[in-house]
Amino acid sequence: MTSSVADAVKGRLIVSCQAPPGDPMRETGTLVRLAHSAAAGGAAGIRVNEPEVVAAVTAAVSLPVIGLWKDGDTGVYITPTVRHAVAVADAGAHVVAADATDRPRPDGSTFAQLVTAVHQAGALVMADVSTFEEGVTAARDGADLVSSTLSGYVPGTPRQAGPDLRLVAALAEALDVPVVAEGRINTPDEAAEALALGAHSVVVGTAITAPTALTGRFVERLARP
Repeated sequence: MTSSVADAVKGRLIVSCQAPPGDPMRETGTLVRLAHSAAAGGAAGIRVNEPEVVAAVTAAVSLPVIGLWKDGDTGVYITPTVRHAVAVADAGAHVVAADATDRPRPDGSTFAQLVTAVHQAGALVMADVSTFEEGVTAARDGADLVSSTLSGYVPGTPRQAGPDLRLVAALAEALDVPVVAEGRINTPDEAAEALALGAHSVVVGTAITAPTALTGRFVERLARP
């Protein structure tokens, strides 16, 4: 299964179809339509949040689905426990994305234990990391893919407007598993640069599927002198 999913997204775009709590787009049918739109535009995969949405999108589109379950908004909250991870796999995700930083998990589990549980449930694991060392450890612990998702969102990692392409390049050079570029990729040129630096594929979310956030950027800029 690893090779088939990896082959399907190699050198291509994965679109994250998510919306934060309280956003008008945060409705399962709307997110399914976003996934359909991404597929129509040529996306090779879809990344979505929560088991209900995972199940709906998996049933609606014939693309690999990367599922996760955000619970909370501080600390480890992207698929934070083994229970969350297995629920996402059981909902039909081909790949379960989970926080693989070195922070403690709410249930006291290790990332390696989460990987084992997801594999037993029949899905792959994408490790969302914030540093090079975390990526190396996640691959050692059995992650099938490693993503730069959390760089810039964990204390001590680079705070920048664009993607952490230095991390992507370093991971791609060091790891044998596919490395996915994700996080603050705002333009097609940045996505292409990530591939040129060794990324296996690229995940883009806000720049494609978040009209509330995009509108806010324009409003904020027009409010400045």
